Amino acid sequence: MSREEQAVARARKAFETGRSKSLDYRIYQLKNLQRLFTEKQKEIADAIKKDLNKSEVGTQLYETLGLEGEISQAIKKLKDWAAPRPVQKNVMTIADTVYIQPQPLGVVLIIGAWNYPWAVTIQPLIGAIAAGNAAVVKPSEVSAHTAKAMEQLLPLYIDKELYPVITGGVAETQELLRQRFDHIFYTGNSMVGKLIMEAAAKHLTPVTLELGGKSPCYIDKNCDISIACRRVTWGKYTNCGQTCIAPDYILCDPSIQDRVIEEVKKSIKEFYTDDPKTCPDYGRIINQRHFKRIMAMVEDSTVAVGGDNDESDCYLAPTVLRDVKPEAKVMQEEIFGPLLPIVSVSGLDEAIQFINKREKPLALYIFSQDKKVIQRMTDETSSGGLLANDCLVHYSVSSLPFGGVGNSGMGCYHGKFSFDQLSHLRGCLIKQLEMEGVNSMRYPPHTLKKLGWARFFILKNVDLGWIGRMALLAVMAVVAAVVLQRYLL
Repeated sequence: MSREEQAVARARKAFETGRSKSLDYRIYQLKNLQRLFTEKQKEIADAIKKDLNKSEVGTQLYETLGLEGEISQAIKKLKDWAAPRPVQKNVMTIADTVYIQPQPLGVVLIIGAWNYPWAVTIQPLIGAIAAGNAAVVKPSEVSAHTAKAMEQLLPLYIDKELYPVITGGVAETQELLRQRFDHIFYTGNSMVGKLIMEAAAKHLTPVTLELGGKSPCYIDKNCDISIACRRVTWGKYTNCGQTCIAPDYILCDPSIQDRVIEEVKKSIKEFYTDDPKTCPDYGRIINQRHFKRIMAMVEDSTVAVGGDNDESDCYLAPTVLRDVKPEAKVMQEEIFGPLLPIVSVSGLDEAIQFINKREKPLALYIFSQDKKVIQRMTDETSSGGLLANDCLVHYSVSSLPFGGVGNSGMGCYHGKFSFDQLSHLRGCLIKQLEMEGVNSMRYPPHTLKKLGWARFFILKNVDLGWIGRMALLAVMAVVAAVVLQRYLL
């Protein structure tokens, strides 16, 4: 039996004990996880520094701060999330108990990504724990130092049988995918996402796929271009452009292209100094394979800002490309690096058309002071999320679902959405062995008169207070005793 198979078997056996279903035990595990981020912040930051050259402050800001917030919310809200959820009744079920009961799914596989290795791996784990599941955690082997830290630290704080960590590369992931899970949560690219779905189909395992794509950014020529470009610069070059919801390219009128370039250049200097290579807040491309992939995208485009690079250090300066053609190499796939292409469009109509001809992105950004422009972009396009006049920050709002659509993914998470995504929302109807007369309309022989009564009882929804319910129950009793038994047969 392989290491992966053993881990899954232990997690399932631990789940079958029932201990993860206890709300108190879930909260205890979440509090322990919360403690990890307080007590081991330096170890977490040191590992990420080695993988992505992030500063300790940057690690807290972009990796662990959001996780602390997610855990706090889950602890505070868990009893409400896990409680039975009453639903609207029809007249037929007015005397019955009708509700939705969230239940744990079982054993969840969480396959994390390397660009924000703690944030995108632990956030779904928080949802899995809150929902009462066991979870096998597979951090990305690309961020090797963080994967090792996760393997060492998580078992010190949370139940190592319920939540084992499996490290390794493609072979280990493939072996995990041969096992049966009750849900698979994957963050990464669409190519691997298809392989995840294929493997999951063999067991009819549901999946959540958090993918990516080329997230467009439309800048209206009548907006405050200086502020717009400052926010785009932050959104694009954070984590050296290795963010799944980074603005992938700019769409703007050719008349403002030079101004956009100058404002982005000004913001790059403000954020990362004249020499971003020496700036502690500017990261590195994760490895040389990705470095070469990104550099190949520049070949048929014109560099307007940046372009400096050092392969030995996986360094590529914040770079802007001007007059980029739709057929250019940089426009054929998600960049996931510090290149910002500018594509000229004649206005809003052409921008919408350009976006709609391509795969649906994970995020869509609009900068405009005109509410009608924002509304048209909202109404006439499709994307996982939409943000007007800023970048990235919708990710931080736990009351919003975060997820893709079409090629950018399926399913969503964050806050209560994580809990629901990793729960089975079981529909429950509890009836009494009484008032059998009301059921006469459903029993053969079927007649038009019975159909008429059935239409009333089934199609009529009710939303009454307790006084209304008591009155309706009294009426139903009379109907059941007098009308139905006397006239329906």
